[in-house]
Amino acid sequence: MDTSELEPSKLGTKEHWDNVYEEELENFGENGDEGEIWFGKKAMNEMVKWVNQHVPSRSDISVLEVGSGNGALLFALAEGRGKDCYPAHRLLGIDYSEGAVQLAQSVAHSRNFTAVTFRVCDFLHEDPPLLADDQKADQNGAWDLILDKGTYDAIALMEKDDNGRTPVEGYPIRIAKLLNPGGHFLITCAYASCHLTVQLSPSITSACNFTDFELESKFITEETGLQYHSRIEHPTISFGGSTGSACSSVAFTKSA
Repeated sequence: MDTSELEPSKLGTKEHWDNVYEEELENFGENGDEGEIWFGKKAMNEMVKWVNQHVPSRSDISVLEVGSGNGALLFALAEGRGKDCYPAHRLLGIDYSEGAVQLAQSVAHSRNFTAVTFRVCDFLHEDPPLLADDQKADQNGAWDLILDKGTYDAIALMEKDDNGRTPVEGYPIRIAKLLNPGGHFLITCAYASCHLTVQLSPSITSACNFTDFELESKFITEETGLQYHSRIEHPTISFGGSTGSACSSVAFTKSA
């Protein structure tokens, strides 16, 4: 689906996500419910398996999640065993919703993962902060691994500007700028080969679907310099004669 064809949705508004995380933060305080995981725990675990295989942990690795929500993906990396355990102090999650960051920090405290950092940051307009022990002058080439689980979908549903351009069109070059040479970017989006309506979480659905090819066409450009690396094969679903996956995960790498 070409992003220019998408109609703006409440899923693309900060107000919507502020309301979502206000409710989830309240639920966590009352009963310990950590909130929903976009695309479900199985899809998240597949992302973790891909990271374990292709971006092995090391003491100085730098990992950024764009749109980290409740922090579930970063916590999954931090709680791995042996060589699959990623140092918590080298993981940073950013979100433009203050409520999401507050929720992630609260969950981190309850899980004893307070070394994982979460910060409020509007990724389209601000550079994320550097990790505490990094000494780079700026964010150019600061990250070995960048993760996105559903954020690209939400940005694609933002309001268009006066020229009909969607904010998401500037997203790929932002990713490329922040990746280290040789770094990886793994993105998971809603997907259906026939553009079925996709269940992102128990309470959120979206008709914003991207095929693997469409993601590649957006991120592999002369301007980004990114290259295709691999994809995650997710289970397929069938409905009304159409078959597709609930989500699509594609990985890119930046030339060393």
